Amino acid sequence: MRKIKLVVSDFHLGKGQVLRDGSLNIFEEFYYDDKFTEFLDYYSTGEFENAEVELVINGDFFNLLQTDYKGHFTTVLTEPMDLHKVKSIIDGHRIIFEALRRFASRANKRITYIVGNHDQGMLWQKTREYLDEFCGTRINYKNIVYFFDGVHIEHGHQHEAANRIDPKKFFLKQNLPEPILNLPWASHFFVNFVLKIKEQMPYVDKVRPFHSFIRWGLINQFGFSIKTIFRLLWNLIVNGLGRDYRRQRFSLRTNLQIIKESAIFPDLENSARKILADDRVHTVVFGHTHVYLYRQWGNNKEYINTGTWTEITSLDIANLGKITKLTYVLIEYPNEGGRPRARLKEWRGHYRVEFDVAI
Repeated sequence: MRKIKLVVSDFHLGKGQVLRDGSLNIFEEFYYDDKFTEFLDYYSTGEFENAEVELVINGDFFNLLQTDYKGHFTTVLTEPMDLHKVKSIIDGHRIIFEALRRFASRANKRITYIVGNHDQGMLWQKTREYLDEFCGTRINYKNIVYFFDGVHIEHGHQHEAANRIDPKKFFLKQNLPEPILNLPWASHFFVNFVLKIKEQMPYVDKVRPFHSFIRWGLINQFGFSIKTIFRLLWNLIVNGLGRDYRRQRFSLRTNLQIIKESAIFPDLENSARKILADDRVHTVVFGHTHVYLYRQWGNNKEYINTGTWTEITSLDIANLGKITKLTYVLIEYPNEGGRPRARLKEWRGHYRVEFDVAI
């Protein structure tokens, strides 16, 4: 029997492109519901109808940090709040979740879900039960790492200080009426600072390389850029001096160290190398950076980053402009036996005459 695994990551699903009142959702980042539906149907019918196919969702599938709870954004997140968000995202992307249900209903098809930093709410039992119920299957959840047959898959946020989650303390409970998520530094920074900028510049966290964007802003939007820099400094001071018992306390020194290591847009190649130094591992698959990548280091050691299905704006002269590649990793087991082989792929799907422009 043919056996493959499909790895996708960083869809950042929000409440849909159009909200219930008919207005556009400026915080939505995913516009390829139909393409992903085609993707799932292709790999579960036809030549793959009898194949053993596992879909591995490698983190940040739901964008729970960027989804409001009854009109508010907060870092104090309980299980009922995240469940409410998951339900609203499923309602906004009904086509995708019906396709997942259809995929899971077919013979020899299964789903694994690895938790990322934007969907940390999928650590709750109730959010998992609801997704399982909607998809009509028992999803295999992994909190951090999925390892099998020499392949190491994880989202990648654990390899940077800003987004690292304490694996021994997913929830905060002391002196609280009910548990809340123990969010990392970057999640607080994103909700309390970045989201306010995104209301005016929805693309602000989608520009690469970021240092070029800073220079561009200082030249073309000087007043706004200077104001944003002062707001950033104030946010760092508040983080350093704050004593909110509902969150970890981050010192000013820690804040500055995190900024210094450019943790917002990390390069995970060094982390992949360290993992590949283990003789038991021959392939590492990360997401998180939103930049698809393939690297090979002696003796058949491979690192692949799945990239993202959301838009990226490149200020690099070689790739100037908006870039969207529906990239994924295909892991296939040889019929004659041996180690599974991973390949970086791009999904093209069926040709469409027209589609809505993402504003």
